[in-house]
Amino acid sequence: MFIKKFIYKYILRRKYYRYGSCKRCGDCCSKIYVNHKSGTIKDEKEFLFLKKLHPFYTFLEVVDKDENGLVFKCNKFDKEKHICTIHKFRPGICRRYPSEVILKMHGVMSKNCGFYFKPIDSFEEILNKQLRNKDL
Repeated sequence: MFIKKFIYKYILRRKYYRYGSCKRCGDCCSKIYVNHKSGTIKDEKEFLFLKKLHPFYTFLEVVDKDENGLVFKCNKFDKEKHICTIHKFRPGICRRYPSEVILKMHGVMSKNCGFYFKPIDSFEEILNKQLRNKDL
C-alpha cells in the first residue's frame, strides 16, 4: 500500500484514489465543461476556433452557458442503447473520466455514476501532520 500511495501522491501528484466502474448512464456525456489552455471554454467564438484545430470538439454540442463557461453534450452517446458509438476510439478526456480535476473545479459526480473518489490521506493523517508541524 505504501508504494501505491507514494506513486499517486508524489509521482502522479494526486490527492484522491478513483474507484468504481461505468454504469453507462450517460450523465457524464450530457453536461461537460471542457478545459483548454486558458481554462474552461467561455464563448462560442473560442469553441468554433477549437473545432477547427481538433476533431474531438466536433463531437460536442453547446447546450448551455453558466458562470463556469460553455456546457456541452457529446453527440456520440446513443441514449437508447446507453453506449458510446465511438467507444474504441474515444478521446483521452473520455478515457480518463472521471478525473479528480472535477473535484478541484468544485464539480460533483452524477448520482448515477458508478465512480467515486476517496482521499489518499485520511483526515487523521492530515490532522497529525498539521499538529506535528505546529509543534516544530
